[in-house]
Amino acid sequence: MEYIDGFVLAVPTTNKETYIQHAREAAVMFKEHGAARLVECWGDDVPPGKETSFPMAVQCKDDETVVFSWISWPSREARDAGMEKVMKDSRMNDGSNPMPFDGSRLIFGGFQMVVDE
Repeated sequence: MEYIDGFVLAVPTTNKETYIQHAREAAVMFKEHGAARLVECWGDDVPPGKETSFPMAVQCKDDETVVFSWISWPSREARDAGMEKVMKDSRMNDGSNPMPFDGSRLIFGGFQMVVDE
């Protein structure tokens, strides 16, 4: 079964188009290094919680929007090899595609798929 890297982040709402372009450029690179798919979702109905919520998790400010995204890989092995290549790719460090959000509040993790209906 596929392996998924999941992400939740807060993006300044005024940076929406910049973020979309950033994600499109990143998708090219991830796919070159083995990712099957990269999906970006701009928050539309993401309510604040009382104890937990997406906005609370990323310390979303009033002028920001929560983004939920994932990258699917053919396997954990493909993901590990691909992520290693991505991290070494010069495009990650040359400043040509800077993150239009506060990366310190990015939440991420790798997930083994257990149901895919």
